[in-house]
Amino acid sequence: MAINLASKYAKELAQAFSQKSVVDGVACKDYEFTGVKNLKVYTAISQPLNDYKRSGNNRYGEPQEAQDTVQDMVVEKDRSFSITVDKGNNSEQMGTKEASKILNIEMSEQAIPEMDRYALRKFIDYAGTLEEAAEEPSEENIVKMISDGMVKMGNKKVPPEGRYIFIGWSLFGMLRLSKQFIGVEALAKEALVKGAVGTFMGAQVVTVPDDYLMKGENRAYFLIVYRNSVLQPKKVQDYFIKENPAGINGALIEGRFIYDAFVIGAKCDGVYAVVEKGTVQPAPTFSLSGSDLSVTSSGANKIRITTDGTDPRFSDSAFETTSGGKISLPAGKIIAKAVAFDEELFTSSVAEDIERTIA
Repeated sequence: MAINLASKYAKELAQAFSQKSVVDGVACKDYEFTGVKNLKVYTAISQPLNDYKRSGNNRYGEPQEAQDTVQDMVVEKDRSFSITVDKGNNSEQMGTKEASKILNIEMSEQAIPEMDRYALRKFIDYAGTLEEAAEEPSEENIVKMISDGMVKMGNKKVPPEGRYIFIGWSLFGMLRLSKQFIGVEALAKEALVKGAVGTFMGAQVVTVPDDYLMKGENRAYFLIVYRNSVLQPKKVQDYFIKENPAGINGALIEGRFIYDAFVIGAKCDGVYAVVEKGTVQPAPTFSLSGSDLSVTSSGANKIRITTDGTDPRFSDSAFETTSGGKISLPAGKIIAKAVAFDEELFTSSVAEDIERTIA
């Protein structure tokens, strides 16, 4: 008989994510699944203010229907594990290999670290602002580098409350020497997320292993995230313990979890990353022949292109091709936008073509 651990330990699994994940407490929860792997995120669009009129109709202004942007997302990561517990080993070790403990270890040491690493790398790749550092961080310039990012986000009207700075342990040693860094011992009454070691310019500083902020061999120095700009959707699908299945004298524990991470396009200015110089994929270039537009970015394994003015990183209307691929432009005046992705390099900036008139 198989026992469904996903339902039996539902509360414990939820607590494991919130208590042990460095990303879970930062990511926005305002989403809902519309299918097994599909979800939609609606972002309301504000309306400009009017001058109040003291007479006549519509004194508050002409009523406008509330608008929002919709971003459709598909969760792609689908992972699993399978562990056997020999009955002899379990009894000899006085029950320490019981299913709930093994499940907790699997979540703590494998699932949650994998999800957090993946999420932070995804946030960097889809950051509203991704900058190559002019020089490597040092004790002399690390404070200015992070401060510049905080200021740029502020000038883009990203709220100061709810910001988090993710930084690897190697660079945190430099930041903690700053007078602007306030350690946790002075923040006893603050509600700090998992991994937070203090604050800098009002943002919680969250330390992570250096490799959490790396893509291949390439390094991001730090990442600043506004909590309403990112998502980390995840589903606990199934966790089963099967007693004495065929060929095993003991228990078989199997589990599956589905997850992903996204930057919300309408709020992407709330994600800012600084990466090592020379680690960003070249921005795409455009070439037109007739009505066929070629888009090139050397070495890119994927290029996304839009012709309707939307951001190709997040748009549902984007075309996908490889470097040198072509799309046929519709008739009329068109301004294409494109972004290039690579397995090792960080995502390129969004390139905008000149306006082209297609007959």
